[in-house]
Amino acid sequence: MYRYDSMDTRLVRERVEEYRGQVQRRIAGALSEDEFRPLRLMNGLYLQRHAYMLRISIPYGLMTAAQVRKLGFLAERYDRGFGHFTTRQNLQFNWIRLEDTPDILSHLADVEMHAIQTSGNCVRNVTSDPEAGVARDELLDVRPYCELLRQYKELHPEFMFLPRKFKVAFTGAAVDRAATTVHDVGFRATRRADGSLAWRVYVGGGLGRTPRVAELVRDDLPLDQCVSYLEAILRVYNLHGRRDNKYRARIKILVGDLGVDAFRAQVEAEWAQVPDAERALAPEDVARVTAMFDHGAFDPDAAAHTGHAARAERDPAFARWLTHNVRPHKAPGYNIVYLSLKHPARPPGDASSDQLRAIADLSERFNRGYVQATYTQNLLFQYVANADLEVLHDALAAAGLATPNIGTLQDLICCPGLDYCSLANATSISVAQAIQERFSDPDELADLGALSLHMSGCINACGHHHTGHVGILGIDKRGAEAYQIGIGGSAGTSDADPARVARILGAAVARDEVPAVIGALMSTYRELRRAGESFPETVDRVGVEPFKERVYG
Repeated sequence: MYRYDSMDTRLVRERVEEYRGQVQRRIAGALSEDEFRPLRLMNGLYLQRHAYMLRISIPYGLMTAAQVRKLGFLAERYDRGFGHFTTRQNLQFNWIRLEDTPDILSHLADVEMHAIQTSGNCVRNVTSDPEAGVARDELLDVRPYCELLRQYKELHPEFMFLPRKFKVAFTGAAVDRAATTVHDVGFRATRRADGSLAWRVYVGGGLGRTPRVAELVRDDLPLDQCVSYLEAILRVYNLHGRRDNKYRARIKILVGDLGVDAFRAQVEAEWAQVPDAERALAPEDVARVTAMFDHGAFDPDAAAHTGHAARAERDPAFARWLTHNVRPHKAPGYNIVYLSLKHPARPPGDASSDQLRAIADLSERFNRGYVQATYTQNLLFQYVANADLEVLHDALAAAGLATPNIGTLQDLICCPGLDYCSLANATSISVAQAIQERFSDPDELADLGALSLHMSGCINACGHHHTGHVGILGIDKRGAEAYQIGIGGSAGTSDADPARVARILGAAVARDEVPAVIGALMSTYRELRRAGESFPETVDRVGVEPFKERVYG
């Protein structure tokens, strides 16, 4: 992965000290909250319901063991012993004291981390396929391009004050594990007829109050021109995006108002002003950064180790873990192992300080010292040899990280909700845990198959409720918490499974009714599905009415 050079180190250190002075002035009363707010937001600090929340940048979700260990230290020293992984592959601390934040940022700088551009109207954390570099279905390892874009956009003066926040995602695989088409801009690698690779560029996706699926704006962009083309998109957005109404300020509104053809024409006209010689990334820069993601050779004899298969025959728990949490690797004899942060006893996406330290230790022992965050609020190891699967499983189980539920209904996405967020209308965490407890039978989860449930505590959709096979939105109904249910959504894994917004089932239900409603939906699905049919495919075929009748009688 990318490592800081002397310029990076100096910039981050100077930023910390600049911010330290701003905090001191705020505490002394020399800065009002209104004056301090934009300064703290530029450093990732939010004021939530009970305390400050600090959001830490994890570019494309990739961390070293030293960084994860540092996060564990910070969780213990400055928070309440845990951190929360988000749908942008970042981590948040929810119980931070203002006076501690400069020291926290200084600790982060020690391990080449920061909180810059994790908030505000700027280009946020660039996210990617968490299996980038190791997936069997991969056309291109997108991480070098994510890093080159990160370097370009970090503190770029023209794009620090956009009409609204701006989110970009990359995938280089046949299966889109980065939800690119619900981003402001999504890049997806594609193979041309001559065998070379290019980008398909999608623009105008997003969730929140006006959920929209991104539209294709260019289908054959040279790989090395992704940054200059994104800059052209940003310039058009910066020029025409609404600044008088924050609810209509996202690029999805601009694309919708203009139409994708007119928007494309403006982008192409802007891009045409860039000299041909300046459109492409420098080949030496691409080669240099790409080399940073070479994490070592693979053992050609790794596939000879098959002891884990014998254990699976006699150990049902281990077999379930292999089925749900272990994915094929491009190198024979290696595996992609998901660490589940969805144990029903803990809030979804949370990792304790003890777990973070254990993850760091295990990554050094079994995964070359790397840890990858996913947008579905889990972690993964991407270099696990067959010979290590049994020992790793047992260590993860001891740390509470081996729940065999990846990709199942129990592996739900959930925002912090009313427990923490000042914008939320309803509780998310306890409702999510009640659903997980309701669907704790491994045989039932296996029978339901791959199924996504996404939950948000407000319309801002941090829990991506619009794109869940089942989506839950917490609302305020005459002063009481209530939950609106949607079905049939998808984050869009491929052209055959395009992104689509869940359809609302009916009237919102009370908090204590939600697990039973989800149970009724699953019973209806089992009765109506055809062989091999997914939940959204069943909804597409039969419509919402059969599910609505079962829930509302």
